[in-house]
Amino acid sequence: MNAMELALQPLRRHLARLVARCVALIDGVINPYRPELYYMRGPGPKCRARRQAALRD
Repeated sequence: MNAMELALQPLRRHLARLVARCVALIDGVINPYRPELYYMRGPGPKCRARRQAALRD
């Protein structure tokens, strides 16, 4: 490596971090899927109906 390449390494690292942060930000805006909004919070009505039917038998 020559002196110019060695001098540019920190700049390249900072630029790579900046680009990665920008990509993450853009991905968050373009793909706003948040799985916690769709997380099932318990058994649904069909499950309850099956359980009650099994208890009646």
